Amino acid sequence: MSTTIITEHPAWRTTPDGGQARLVEHQGAAWLAVWDQQREHLLLRPLGGDSVEPPPVAYTSPIDLPTAPEPSPLLDALVRLGTVARLTNPSLWDAIVTAIFRQVVTAKQARKRHHSFYRAYGRSFTTPAGELALTPTPETILGLSDDGFAAVGAMFNRTALRAAAEAYLERGEHWTTLDPERLIKELDEVPRIGPWTAAAAAADFTGDFSIYPHGDLAVRTWAGKAAPGLSFPSSDREFEALWRRWAPARNQLHALTLFTLTWGSHDLNGHGGRTHRS
Repeated sequence: MSTTIITEHPAWRTTPDGGQARLVEHQGAAWLAVWDQQREHLLLRPLGGDSVEPPPVAYTSPIDLPTAPEPSPLLDALVRLGTVARLTNPSLWDAIVTAIFRQVVTAKQARKRHHSFYRAYGRSFTTPAGELALTPTPETILGLSDDGFAAVGAMFNRTALRAAAEAYLERGEHWTTLDPERLIKELDEVPRIGPWTAAAAAADFTGDFSIYPHGDLAVRTWAGKAAPGLSFPSSDREFEALWRRWAPARNQLHALTLFTLTWGSHDLNGHGGRTHRS
């Protein structure tokens, strides 16, 4: 069975040879992740530091997709992805910052802001895939002036990023110990985070897409595009209720959401993408 990598996280870059690469921080070290399309394998290499344990990679089989007859046109499209591989984000701080950058903008805008902000204020590395940067630290964000945010087009995000940085320095270590539902609840208590951002960040960090905000415009868009013959509700709440009815078990809800976003991440790479919900 074939394997497909999901590249929904905006840190993924297309390499000169058409591959996908990303930099992550794991156990205090930078790791370069490169998807080898020919071998259908994720290559992980540390860039200095003492970390010897690589970041976790999760594999989800299409066997976990729901079996309800109603969404069969969508399921037929998703099954063709084969097994889905996902680099679980080893940094909760990066997951939070990334979710904040996805607020109220298109996927293309979020990716552009994310790249500009990381390149300007994160720790950069020269890699075989080009110059890549890690997440700017909470201390760096708290030290930025309004002009610093404006210089990279992140004025809209500055209040949420500053609130998140203060909260993470105080409670970040504790947050990493929480189960997904409790993590969402505590992140939602941070000013300017909100339930959508909290759930998106928690799903990115834990790798559990049963907690993802399933009414998200990205999920609705890609489901409709993958199965144009199906009729989907236009409201978040009605779509989420339908999604949960199709996938009543937690592993099914995880797989259905993950596979739909995987389908979309590849369509996004090829065709410019759609909008993300706030």
